[in-house]
Amino acid sequence: MSKKIKFKIPFTFSGLDKLRKKSVFFQKPFKHKPKSKLQKNLEISDIALTREEYLGISLKTTTYSFIILYILSSTILFLTNIKNMFILAIPIAFLFSGFVFFSQTAYPKVYVRKKQREIEKNLIPALEDMLIQLNSGVPLFSIIVNISVADYGFLSDEFKKMARKINAGIPQIKVLEEIGKNNASVFFRRALWQMSNGMRAGSDISVVIKESIKALNEEQIVQIQNYGNKLNPLIMFYMLISVILPALSITFLTIISSMVSLPKTMTTLLFISLFVIVVFIQIIFLGAIKSIRPSLL
Repeated sequence: MSKKIKFKIPFTFSGLDKLRKKSVFFQKPFKHKPKSKLQKNLEISDIALTREEYLGISLKTTTYSFIILYILSSTILFLTNIKNMFILAIPIAFLFSGFVFFSQTAYPKVYVRKKQREIEKNLIPALEDMLIQLNSGVPLFSIIVNISVADYGFLSDEFKKMARKINAGIPQIKVLEEIGKNNASVFFRRALWQMSNGMRAGSDISVVIKESIKALNEEQIVQIQNYGNKLNPLIMFYMLISVILPALSITFLTIISSMVSLPKTMTTLLFISLFVIVVFIQIIFLGAIKSIRPSLL
């Protein structure tokens, strides 16, 4: 079963409509740029927000985050009897609120990449499904409808767009070209363009889809080979950082703590810090493995 990722702006709790209405005042500083990358990513994500509306939501969240974090940090600094707590709280609140703004503005791009990977993961099975149905004599429009209600995640959503446009009276060739033009996946665009060109030339669509599947299978093999080449140095790095260095560090800390007679609290703190660092490296390693995984697998 293909699990879709819902578009949810980080550090927000309301729906997009409520966020848009509450951030009207914060949209004023931003000028209209219809060809910006952020606007393009929002369109590919099928989000009914303009660039100005999205940046207004981000600015509003950042402003509120700065105020809340400033109050919290100044209160903590006051309770710990640190001088100039109101001045020191400013960079702390600015740092974390800046992270909030960066996370929100970068999220559409991250979402598009996830959507692209989800589409490409299901592309070969969907094309094989189309080929089987074509060879069984099912009309192309019926195949598009069948794929749109199948469990292909974001790819099924793209076929739903096709079905709606064709039902609205737009020619199939034009629909294929439009969907391909406004999609982040290079492989999906290529498959749709091949189908539209084949339909214009009067070619057998089953042959066109078969060639697309063949090309994608070849690309899949290349991606697997590149994945293996990238994986080898990562495994070496993992063995060095997560296995060898922690083992040597534990031995070194044990010897040093016995020779220097470190306090028990300090020794415990050092071992806990080492454990936290190793866990953090493990998480980074898992994220790196996931990020370089081939999109067609």
